[in-house]
Amino acid sequence: MCHIRAGHIFLALLACLLSLPPGEAAAQSAGSVQQNFANSLTSVPSEPLAASGAFYVPVYSSVAMSQGKLRADFSVTLSVHNASDTTPLVLKRIAYFDTSGRLVESYLKSPVALKPFSTVEVSIAMADTRGGTGANFVVDWAASGEIAEPVVEALMVGGVGAGHYAFISQGRPTRLVGKN
Repeated sequence: MCHIRAGHIFLALLACLLSLPPGEAAAQSAGSVQQNFANSLTSVPSEPLAASGAFYVPVYSSVAMSQGKLRADFSVTLSVHNASDTTPLVLKRIAYFDTSGRLVESYLKSPVALKPFSTVEVSIAMADTRGGTGANFVVDWAASGEIAEPVVEALMVGGVGAGHYAFISQGRPTRLVGKN
């Protein structure tokens, strides 16, 4: 009987991800969320959208290593999860910004609605370093009524030489602060 440790499986999967040819690892284009995740989507509610919010998700398509002498590039997968078991989640915007705050890409042509407990993802290839060391996503959402707050996070996977790295960045709800 063969005994495989979970860590070995993870490393094997990571090695496969890192070996993808650049042509197969291109960034998703606007509209592909609708195409790639059609089974996760439902009709946008016709009633007014009474609840809304936004998430800011810091991501890293590149990281400086060894006192800045070496750069590691990472693939990025942004996942947006509808945490509600009953209510559709409307995504109004998924936008990717670079280190200087310039819009790199917008991933929705129009609002889409996620079925309860469903997920959509946006992928940035390891070869796509347009975001730089301080890239980020902004996800604007809404719902027709009370809803569980969505879960938004990004997985970065990459490596340098024989070293491979994977880490997660959790989205943070954006709230206005200051004057009351």
